[in-house]
Amino acid sequence: MADLSIDFCGIKSPNPFWLASAPPTDKAYNVVRAFEAGWGGVVWKTLGEDPPAVNVSSRYSAHYGKNREVIGFNNIELITDRSLEINLREITEVKKAWPDRALVVSLMLPCEEAPWAAILPLVEATGADGIELNFGCPHGMPERGMGAAVGQVPDYVRMVTAWCKKHTRLPVIVKLTPNITDVRHPARAALAGGADAVSLINTINSITHLDLERMVAHPVVGGASTHGGYCGSAVKPIALNMVAEIARDPATRGLPISGIGGIGSWRDAAEFIALGAGSVQVCTAAMLHGFRIVEEMKDGLSRWMDSQGYANIAAFSGRAVQNTTDWKYLDMNYQVVARIDQDTCIKCGKCYVACEDTSHQAIARAVDAGGTRRYEVIASECVGCNLCEITCPVQDCISMVPQDTGKPYMNWTQDPRNPRAEVV
Repeated sequence: MADLSIDFCGIKSPNPFWLASAPPTDKAYNVVRAFEAGWGGVVWKTLGEDPPAVNVSSRYSAHYGKNREVIGFNNIELITDRSLEINLREITEVKKAWPDRALVVSLMLPCEEAPWAAILPLVEATGADGIELNFGCPHGMPERGMGAAVGQVPDYVRMVTAWCKKHTRLPVIVKLTPNITDVRHPARAALAGGADAVSLINTINSITHLDLERMVAHPVVGGASTHGGYCGSAVKPIALNMVAEIARDPATRGLPISGIGGIGSWRDAAEFIALGAGSVQVCTAAMLHGFRIVEEMKDGLSRWMDSQGYANIAAFSGRAVQNTTDWKYLDMNYQVVARIDQDTCIKCGKCYVACEDTSHQAIARAVDAGGTRRYEVIASECVGCNLCEITCPVQDCISMVPQDTGKPYMNWTQDPRNPRAEVV
């Protein structure tokens, strides 16, 4: 069996699956249930100064797919609404009872050194394994000069990170906001401030939907609403890209990354790890399905690793980074053409409609004397966009077949069609 244990910037954990800082990690009761279910670690819900934050009601909304499947999840909840004393006491008790699990404490304080200097020794005294700086919360807290208001300013990221490194011996993980033009800049700033790792992504500014009768967005608080933080499976593509950007940036290459955003299965976790993550954090999937989902995650990841010959997490962490590049370096001479497997084709015509109406008219439709339809790819017209493959409801019915063009590798910087091509 593959070894799922990790050492993430000095924080040891029996597996890479951690619960992210959120409602599931707000109190000892939840965290103990999570550890009993098999989670390798948790990031305790964000602590702040007393008096604690005050939340509104209601707090959540969702973006649904067919059959009310939750695709995206939105929240306007703030940091912990329990006192600092209660949280610190429970953290101490939980860490003492579960010494083999990773317990990281999330923190959010004003951009002044004194509050950080005061709270860090208190957190360190709990026995916690590390701290995570919440520079990403997009609602409620930025109006107070915290959360994303810090994460969007690299100079602030560097400054606060440096304060924390000055006042604690614990590993410092900086949680980055996705509500920014280029996530590499705050990541570089975190590293410059001495961060031991970064975690990303935090939630994305969002409004999921409106009540068109009352003309107010959800969640509704009285007769009004506000933007919230978006998470869940819908944000996974954004999170994967941002993780990859940091992993392949020469300035931050090698900086440990804790991947967050839409992770709900072992495969999601493996993708984040392959793009450079050393641990993964889960929230929405646990909130929708309960803590026991970690059993399937651990089992699936272990079985996949065995099938691929990966003895441990480090064996494939970052393996996909080398194959992630800028568009301009992709091979302009590489070509694929769609092929329809007639034995598995159900003759629904979705590929034909998509290609005919919105793409390159590269699929022919024929009807025989008996009224049976047949769809064939017109190879000479196919540009290999793979829209047909995506729209096909039968997995593997349509495949993209590489063609022998007889041409060598050539990227856009070398292409004679590029007016700024490099002269060789």
